[in-house]
Amino acid sequence: MPDAIAGLAREAIPAPTGEAMIGARLDELGVSWRLWALICLISLGGVFEFYDLMMTAYVSPGLIRSGLFRLGRAGLFGQSDQASFASATFVGLFIGTLGFSRAADRFGRRSVFTFALISYALATLIMATRQTAAGVDLWRLISGIGMGVELVTIDAYVSELAPARLRGRAFALNQAIQFSAVPIVAALSWKLIPLAPLGVPGWRWVMGIGAVGALAVWAIRKRLPESPRWLARNGRLVEADLIVSRLEGRAPSPPESLRLAEAAIAERPEGRLSEAFAPLYRRRTLMLVAFNIAQAIGFYGFGNWAPSLIAAQGHSVTDGLAYSAAIAIAFPFSPLICAALADRFERKHLIMSAALITAVTGLAFSGQSAQGPIIVLGVVLTASNNLLSFAYHAYQAELYPTRIRAKAVGFVYSWSRLATIASSYIIAALLTDIGSPGVFAFIAGAMAVVVVSVGLFGPRTLGLALERTSN
Repeated sequence: MPDAIAGLAREAIPAPTGEAMIGARLDELGVSWRLWALICLISLGGVFEFYDLMMTAYVSPGLIRSGLFRLGRAGLFGQSDQASFASATFVGLFIGTLGFSRAADRFGRRSVFTFALISYALATLIMATRQTAAGVDLWRLISGIGMGVELVTIDAYVSELAPARLRGRAFALNQAIQFSAVPIVAALSWKLIPLAPLGVPGWRWVMGIGAVGALAVWAIRKRLPESPRWLARNGRLVEADLIVSRLEGRAPSPPESLRLAEAAIAERPEGRLSEAFAPLYRRRTLMLVAFNIAQAIGFYGFGNWAPSLIAAQGHSVTDGLAYSAAIAIAFPFSPLICAALADRFERKHLIMSAALITAVTGLAFSGQSAQGPIIVLGVVLTASNNLLSFAYHAYQAELYPTRIRAKAVGFVYSWSRLATIASSYIIAALLTDIGSPGVFAFIAGAMAVVVVSVGLFGPRTLGLALERTSN
């Protein structure tokens, strides 16, 4: 008799109704075009964030060429204008990542996602019209705030939609789409920066194209739903059930079956950042802080300085841009190639392996002067950095619960922004005083910190539901 009653109950409420059950249903989703379409739409929002972010390296030669930036130690703190430009970018990213990422936990992934995209696109458009180095740096900082919020929100969004068994591949696809912007900005810079179409310096065209493209993507992204896990966490189970049911290709549960559970969830307090330092999460928070400081030096140490590093090895600025454009082709393809590894090996082991490859390849790169080895080693270095990138973006999002995911990831991620600010000046000094070998020795040391911190203190997460990896 009890079994019969239970069976009738399952017929009356055809889907689990609690917050945990929304997560369980998402983890049980099959591989469907609906799910991957949402991942692609979210990722499109990141395309122009990465266009704008990686633009730092490629437009700097144009700003020098136009006379706005000066060579040598003439900028802020006695360092180069290029270092000041890179630092302004990451000051903005730090403010956005730390100061505003909590908005995504409070107001939802979708709304913050859209607001951040518009704000950074408008700031970049204004930056393209500035006439002084100080004006460019100021609006670079403001655009960085929007980028900082957006990138953290995207990580939370993707991790909450993707089933556990597909999470690594979802982040690989996400990064492949986002990184498609890098060869585009590299090629545009190579072709436009030496020119002045319609009398407008090429670097202004490169900035303006990115801003206009971001506004176009915003129109596409209006079709995105809110994160079902965020909705469920905030007592909006009817909406969450509707979205998950669409992904499942089935009818939604009766709303009346969800109302009582909604009322109980709505009474719970909002998550706080201080929870990231509770005994359950303290160790992983400290590990991720150390990790993010180190990984940023490796990833942006090459990404933000590639044309200058190549020029320092005996090539012209134009050749540096051309070689960098060739290397940048690896950005969208390497995550797709590495996606086969994403859900087969522990996330922490992928991170450690990628860091070791970056260290060794970087040291080899620094000793090259011929075109062929520079491009080949640059492609390998880019691929290893990208493996590191999509693996850790998935990893750090897995280590915190939905109620604090954006704010906690924003906090640990913000340390990578501070590290990039400081390392911009360190790399500028090393490049001036020692050359490319000094820069890559610095990067190799940072990668050693990545291996030790993640290897000793990082938990395992492969194939586990978000509700298990974050507890």
